[in-house]
Amino acid sequence: MPFKQLGLQSNLVEGVLAMGYGDPTPIQLRAIPIVLEGRDLIGSAQTGTGKTAAFALPVLQRLDRHRSRGPRVLVLEPTRELAAQVETSFRDLGRFTDLTATVLHGGVGYGKQRQALRQGTDIVIATTGRLMDFVQEKAIDLSGIEVLILDEVDRMLDMGFIRDVRRIVELCPKSRQTLFFSATVPPEIEEVARFALNNPERVVIGRTRSVNDSVKHAIFPVAYEQKFELLYALLEREDYQSVIIFSRTKHGADRIARKLKSSPHSVAVLHANRSQNQRTAALEGFKNGRYEVMVATDIAARGIDVSGVSHVINYDVPENPEDYVHRIGRTGRAMTVGDAYMLACPDEQGDVHDIERFIGARIPQLTLEGFDYIGGQQPTLDTSRPFKNPRRSKGGGGGGGGGNRQQRPQQNRPQGGRGQQGGGGKSSPSRPKSKSSGPKPAGAPSPSGQPANPRRRSRLRR
Repeated sequence: MPFKQLGLQSNLVEGVLAMGYGDPTPIQLRAIPIVLEGRDLIGSAQTGTGKTAAFALPVLQRLDRHRSRGPRVLVLEPTRELAAQVETSFRDLGRFTDLTATVLHGGVGYGKQRQALRQGTDIVIATTGRLMDFVQEKAIDLSGIEVLILDEVDRMLDMGFIRDVRRIVELCPKSRQTLFFSATVPPEIEEVARFALNNPERVVIGRTRSVNDSVKHAIFPVAYEQKFELLYALLEREDYQSVIIFSRTKHGADRIARKLKSSPHSVAVLHANRSQNQRTAALEGFKNGRYEVMVATDIAARGIDVSGVSHVINYDVPENPEDYVHRIGRTGRAMTVGDAYMLACPDEQGDVHDIERFIGARIPQLTLEGFDYIGGQQPTLDTSRPFKNPRRSKGGGGGGGGGNRQQRPQQNRPQGGRGQQGGGGKSSPSRPKSKSSGPKPAGAPSPSGQPANPRRRSRLRR
């Protein structure tokens, strides 16, 4: 079914076609009619399936034309990058309308954002921290909000924004339409739904805890000391277009990036200690091909839409099983295919167990043919039962490898509050990659009947 058969106005269909979209995705097919009817909605689908357009298109149609008074639509996002990306989507989809959109997030000055609010805007896309700043100084009036959208709700809960979300919901009119969109639907969302939504419709596409079928994922067991060596070997052998490498810590991301730049590779860095200008430059440089590699923490795991990412490599096993699904969802997007690898040492096998329990499937364990494993033998992972990670309990962080274990820095966990994040480095010419015959299976872990560990929480910077 083409977009024009969903009841969208011709100017919005023109915007869709101008963006190169073909037929609507399943989440768009089911969500757009519900939103057009004005009903509340909880929408969930795998990452990379077009959730932003599923709410942006019908909301643009409901607004119809620009009004100079306060905002009528409020979209809450967990991170600056997501807020900026969603604002761009609204502008692109609504390019043939006169509707206006403004993004509010930290890391930059208040002046231009305050001026945009004074001039009058139809749609505000905001992170909770910067929005609350403007609310407290009475620079924004939420009494005219007709549609409230909470995007990536599960991540906002993980990041500890529940109090701010409650306060923002209370400031909006009770007669509004409210939309929740998320890639996963943990039980905590139900608690928020009870006070924020009114008899919502539910649209769930696919198994929200599963890995997208377009992504081929696998584990490479390796000794901790050899993690970087294995990473480098994979980059040399894989024929990739662009690759995102995920580190669990900011210091780990910096360390990996420094080593790769000396290789040399053209590398961008994206994490919470970078300024907003650095973050923007890193993301834009990665999108336009200036950087072939981006090393990031989980700030890039949610909703960042970069076309052409052929590979994702988890240098560290993520703490939260949900983050595994979101990390590898950066590849295989929009009907393309991608590869996702995870480098795991024996100390991380309990975390791998939790991930396999979460996605309901075993992850193949592979051997990199010709790699010089310590002692001539690749380690194996027993993921049949939960294990406590001794490195994490001792405060160990990610991004190590290739050095003395005792010299590893303390884990630098991201903290709550507003942060400054970004990345980038000087571009280096890409070297040709040699294709390999591919890694060979080294056995797969047995399924488990053990309960998963309690859900861990982390706070990221806004």
